[in-house]
Amino acid sequence: MILLLTIRKETDWVRPHSQHLEGAGMLRASCKQVKLNVYLPPNPDALSIHASYTFISHSQGLAARSSQILTSQSSSEQQVDIRMDLEEGPALDYGDYTSEVHKPHFEVEAEVATMKKRICTAGGRGDYIHDTICRNCYSGTPHFHCKDCFGTELYCHTCVVTMHAKTPVHRVQEWTGLYFVPVSLKKLGLCVQLGHPAGEFCLLPQKVVNDDFTLIDSNGIHEIGLDFCGCKTAKRHTKQLLRITWFPATSTNPRTAATFQILEQYHLLSFESKVSGYEFYHSLARMTDNTRLRPQKDRYKAFMQIRAGRGHDPAGVENTGNGECAVICPACPQPSRNLPDNWEEAPKETRWLYGLFLAIDANFRLKRRMVSKDSADPGLGNGWAYFVEETAYKRYLQSHNGTLQQKSTCSSHNAVNMADTKVSQGLAATGVGTIDCARHNMKLPNSVGDLQKGEKYTNMDNLFFSTLRGHAISTLNISYDIACQWHKHLWERMSVMSPELHLDHAAKFIRFFMPKFHLPAHVLKCQTMFSFNFSRNVGRTDGEAPERGWSNINPVASSMKAMGPGSRRDTLDDHFGDWNWKKVVGLGNKESKAHQIVFEELHGVLKPETTETWKIEIEDWEDNPNDSSVTNPFEAKVIPITQAAVHLRLAQLEAAELQQGTDVSMHTDVSPSIFIASGIDLESEQRRLKVYRKKQGRHPTDTQLECITSKINTWRHLQILYTPAAQLMESRAESPTSDVIESENSQLWLPSALCSKHKHCNERLLTTEWDLRYAQAGDALEEIRQSLRLQDYMYTFKRDWICGQIANTCAQNALSRVESRAMAAADKYRAALSDLARVLPKDGWDHRYKVLDKKTDVRGIEGRRQLSWIWLVEGVGDDKDEMVQDSLRIEWCKARARSMRWAEEVELLQEEMRWVSCFLKWHATWWKKKIAECTLATAADNEGLSGYACRQAQLREDLTDCFEKKWAGALETMVACEANLDLYLPEIRVP
Repeated sequence: MILLLTIRKETDWVRPHSQHLEGAGMLRASCKQVKLNVYLPPNPDALSIHASYTFISHSQGLAARSSQILTSQSSSEQQVDIRMDLEEGPALDYGDYTSEVHKPHFEVEAEVATMKKRICTAGGRGDYIHDTICRNCYSGTPHFHCKDCFGTELYCHTCVVTMHAKTPVHRVQEWTGLYFVPVSLKKLGLCVQLGHPAGEFCLLPQKVVNDDFTLIDSNGIHEIGLDFCGCKTAKRHTKQLLRITWFPATSTNPRTAATFQILEQYHLLSFESKVSGYEFYHSLARMTDNTRLRPQKDRYKAFMQIRAGRGHDPAGVENTGNGECAVICPACPQPSRNLPDNWEEAPKETRWLYGLFLAIDANFRLKRRMVSKDSADPGLGNGWAYFVEETAYKRYLQSHNGTLQQKSTCSSHNAVNMADTKVSQGLAATGVGTIDCARHNMKLPNSVGDLQKGEKYTNMDNLFFSTLRGHAISTLNISYDIACQWHKHLWERMSVMSPELHLDHAAKFIRFFMPKFHLPAHVLKCQTMFSFNFSRNVGRTDGEAPERGWSNINPVASSMKAMGPGSRRDTLDDHFGDWNWKKVVGLGNKESKAHQIVFEELHGVLKPETTETWKIEIEDWEDNPNDSSVTNPFEAKVIPITQAAVHLRLAQLEAAELQQGTDVSMHTDVSPSIFIASGIDLESEQRRLKVYRKKQGRHPTDTQLECITSKINTWRHLQILYTPAAQLMESRAESPTSDVIESENSQLWLPSALCSKHKHCNERLLTTEWDLRYAQAGDALEEIRQSLRLQDYMYTFKRDWICGQIANTCAQNALSRVESRAMAAADKYRAALSDLARVLPKDGWDHRYKVLDKKTDVRGIEGRRQLSWIWLVEGVGDDKDEMVQDSLRIEWCKARARSMRWAEEVELLQEEMRWVSCFLKWHATWWKKKIAECTLATAADNEGLSGYACRQAQLREDLTDCFEKKWAGALETMVACEANLDLYLPEIRVP
């Protein structure tokens, strides 16, 4: 018996609550009513509860369904009696309550016994156990049934062969008298005749060599009886197989083939699940015989030799040009395909829209071992798709084999400094380099090539110029995580390349950037000079497109390590093509995003003459972003105050006072500034001791404890002279229970601490501590930034260069130490900030140093950062302090850059939508023209090519209609958004 109970509040649904109760209530065969005890949960709010319940008894064929309003006013569990009238009828008439209870597994549980019984009895003849003659011909003995045909009927030997004349890959079983055993249709006498319609005999049949033909299909690996046609008009054996959609493994004397269906299935599975050919083939082998008691002929190698090609070009496949088999990005500017005829004459204000965005990167997971060679495994197409043409590429690399790479002058980038030292023993390729579309994350034609050692300039230069060969776009935006080093001497390196790879860079506007995620690992100068966020006419591009693509291809890396060179290139081309196609059909779902602009508010609190000067400065830099001779407005001009600088200034001040006879020192060797600085240093040592103790339960050594205790005691003697009130506070404090606790947690009672207790302290000491605390906060922030940059650099190094458990463990320990250093610096900053607020009531310092929060201050990328409220306070623009003005200028420039990037993104998205529509329409027309070029020998072949071309043209037209419908509302929103940006930001529109 089963009770299904769903409870909800009367006002609104809560999560459906169902109970499955076995043996609930008493039921007798003579009764027509059942009483059930239901326990309702506590309901302290005294809300009415609606209970829907259904009773099912399979044994007696009775069912009941009812509902009622139950009110629970008790704060404890409440028992409710439910009476249901039972009706005779089908007990499994679930009707409309299935959707109500949202528990379909109850239905399965009710049928578990039946299911188990059916599974266990499926090995018998079932309902046909008593059949003695075949139900098809009414003469033979029914001993055979097919696992793939509909139903479980039994047939005689003659009928089962006749019925499978057109389905020779079905799996047939024979009844032995006790159980079924698999038997091949070939053994039963079925022979497939090629070259003729099914059922027609051939006068000159030709047997397969040794009568041994294997067919691979989605339901297993089959031995097939097969005859080729030997008539005078017969086609070659491979063509005869292709006519019935069986793809041969070899071109001469084929003895193995695969159906088009299984090839398509493997193709899609390899894209979506990254299954290897080995795993896929052996799953089919197990489907054929999971016991492996019957020996099977290994056709794995033959299966892996089966490929596919192209064929609408009248000149033939052999005349395919470089990159012609690649799926092109329709959202990128393509002259003569999706750009207006006069795009080259566009005014300066809109010319940037026709710029090409490229992203360069390398992947060291896609290795290939030193197996096979190009002569043994050349591949289907050399340079036809995404891989660069191999012969010219290797010739260029060989001619520059001894060229050493210049060392990095920025951060210690391994892509630069270790390009000549990366371990390559036993490897023919240590990875691949690629050039991607930075806006739409698609591989470009002839943009991929093998790397022989590391990420050397010689490899990446050749790939870069091969990608741009034939491009007429005059504006190039190039993103590379080592662009700060790579772009140097690029044109000198180009001059030694083949002339067809030369780029007329003098006639083009070319800018270099670094991806946003990689940018923090570089020095400050690079972070501003090569930033997407601070450069004009790039929208919200981030340059990280290749990184997203690697996550899709990395799962197949292990299966490609032992491939030959041609097979590996073809496999990668295949996966890159599928990646591009999925991007193309998904372009219609791309959404635009809005951003709340606060630049106008900041602009309003600054003086017009100040902002006008800044505007001229930043516009001059935007026109020449990679020119180091032009002043970068995003770089600070004022050197921040450090603790060392404050120490020096205070020492100079005290020396001057000593000469003038106004010295206020209470000790001959320790001045007030040294006294305060020593106390601050002691606080830092206490924090380090606490961190040390927390690490893996470590304990400070006696030497460490003795050292810090001695320093504190010495400092206490000086404290009596400078801050006598501290002795009073110390005497009132509770004494610690141990030396360890005293050393770590002893209150030093610096002037800031005395102020918090409303104790008087010398004004000079307060001023000295404030200056040192202000500098300490700046040092701590810089230490945090350096630690985060180092952490990012070490993470990238670990990901790309470290392998093996021992090395990874060491790298992880190093990362943990850097993280601990960043956390310690953050604690130091918070302590300094807290003391600044207590020491003196100075104004303006909180414009620079803000409260540091672990979550909210781990800000996103610059383009998504919201402007802090402190820059919107009236009067900030009147501050005469040079450092405040420097900070204001940088913040103003960043706010202006953020607002401009979002405005540009709106314009770019509008233009890209138009490009996609124009490209798809052009591509549909291109396919229609291919129909007239179908000039094969037979009408049937021409019709096949024509049908394929028509289907491709219609597909592009359907995509165009679908995209334009999806974008109709988005375009209106963008127009409104752009108008809003024009309204709020009239000053920053590009002139």
